[in-house]
Amino acid sequence: MDRTRHPALRSSLFAALAAATLVAAGLGAVAPSAHAADTDLMRNGGFESGLDGWSCTANSGAPVSSPVHSGTAALKATPAGSDNAQCSQTVAVQPNSTYTLSSWVQGSYVYLGASGTGTTDVSTWTQSAPSWQQLTTSFKTGASTTSVTVYTHGWYGTAAYEADDVTLTGPGGAPVQIPAAPAGLAASGATSSSIGLSWSPVTGATGYTVYRDGAKVASVSGTSATVAGLAPSTSYAFQVTATNSAGESPKSATVTAATTGGTTPPPLGHALVGYLHASFANGAGYTRMADVPDDWNVIDLAFGEPTSVTSGDIRFNLCPVSECPTVESLADFKAAIKAKQAAGKKVLISIGGQNGQVQLTTTAARDTFVSSVSKIIDDYGLDGLDIDFEGHSLSLNTGDTDFRSPTTPAIVNLIDALKTLKAKYGSKFVLTMAPETFFVQLGYQYYGSGPWGGQDPRCGAYLPVVYALRDSLTLLHVQDYNSGSIMGLDNQYHAMGGSDFHIAMTDMLLTGFPVAGDTSKMFPALRPDQVAIGLPASTQAGNGWTSPAEVTKTLDCLTKKANCGAYQTHGTWPGLRGLMTWSINWDRFNGGEFSKNFDAYPWS
Repeated sequence: MDRTRHPALRSSLFAALAAATLVAAGLGAVAPSAHAADTDLMRNGGFESGLDGWSCTANSGAPVSSPVHSGTAALKATPAGSDNAQCSQTVAVQPNSTYTLSSWVQGSYVYLGASGTGTTDVSTWTQSAPSWQQLTTSFKTGASTTSVTVYTHGWYGTAAYEADDVTLTGPGGAPVQIPAAPAGLAASGATSSSIGLSWSPVTGATGYTVYRDGAKVASVSGTSATVAGLAPSTSYAFQVTATNSAGESPKSATVTAATTGGTTPPPLGHALVGYLHASFANGAGYTRMADVPDDWNVIDLAFGEPTSVTSGDIRFNLCPVSECPTVESLADFKAAIKAKQAAGKKVLISIGGQNGQVQLTTTAARDTFVSSVSKIIDDYGLDGLDIDFEGHSLSLNTGDTDFRSPTTPAIVNLIDALKTLKAKYGSKFVLTMAPETFFVQLGYQYYGSGPWGGQDPRCGAYLPVVYALRDSLTLLHVQDYNSGSIMGLDNQYHAMGGSDFHIAMTDMLLTGFPVAGDTSKMFPALRPDQVAIGLPASTQAGNGWTSPAEVTKTLDCLTKKANCGAYQTHGTWPGLRGLMTWSINWDRFNGGEFSKNFDAYPWS
């Protein structure tokens, strides 16, 4: 812990390459006026009916009432991560015919184009349009072309753009027919919080809408989807419709499926989690295990560290007398652990921390990790394990792009090691994780080095570990501190230090999110009892200290939907597990302010 992280930035080389790509792509030309008999073929080109007729990638587009070029509405679309905020519509046309495409736009690097022309697909763009600017291009359809796709989009990592009054003039084609209802809907791959669905493709469909118990829950372009954020041991009814520019099909036949029971978490109730400086000293002073206040439900011993970065050999020793003059004897330390456990507390070994880089790059390191961590747990009689991998411990190899099936050895071996430990110690084994926002929530925008390289390969690198262990995970308490600004599900950036940041970051974990903006790769929601909010206990403990009043507002919003401020959550979670802090020592140094505020909070 104790490290400042910033959101991933593309390198200057990558920016230069992107700019070159933009220049190369600007192939559009001003087209001649359409024939007088031609008509505008676009459906809802002025967005007066919202997004009716349009499909936007990664839910990136929305109708707005200001700014508009004409009428009362326009499109605003926001690129995020590897998504360029493309909004498109399929339009019926005639073969061997000439068409003129036009739109008014605002923003930087805004594109207008048409694909599927049967001849040469066209696009035109503007590098900068601080006020409304008209883009126009033209094309001729091929001998067998009966439909084209008209689109607008921005550029990766840039700000939102606006578009209005999109027109396509030329001879009209045969009307697009509403597609038939999908057939073959089937459920598979159920977990305690998600269910996978698949169905047969429908001729003429450009997208599909998924319904759960009659409510729309997802829109996808392919013939499969994973519905996340579900309750354990619960049955759900699913239907699917097919969509295109003409409208939406009738709903498919209903398929019923149930989630699994999941793993029953240890009976912690609302928990206060704290790290105890057990192996080192700093400005907060040493605290004996016996002197840890009773407020703390979970005590993480900081830290077990490796003998080398790639050895997997984890060692834990009490702080030496030379560094901590008041340190207790080993026998007294172990006796105090037993006393805490007898009082209902959980005591874990935390692996890693700011200085303890751990990379399980080989199966030998994996096996050594399992045996050495087991030895610590057994020697000290501990309840489980906390993974606090920071720095460069977790990083994704180039080409490792799907968190659901990672290929990076250090990731795969860690997952295997944790599953082995869980299987060895059984259902009472407590497994927690304390990643930084860089490794989790930043995955909403960026994942690994990205589709073209140039991103920090650590972006979202904890996601495959959390996903693989989601049914065994007791607690995830992301460090909401030492963080740069992070984009929330509202597609706005949030800065640490106030309730808004913690609400937005926690909402992402409890709602789920598309990784790198890809709606086909949804990171599923965690159960509320699996989530605690990580905060520094005092101003000395880390950047991003949050006042007790703001912490209370955070809990009010997430558990009662009260005092939410600007950010609107996607639910209410009275079962939110609680708070984590760095650290017990710093809280004692600060007069117990953090723990006292937690104790005073009215959870019900």
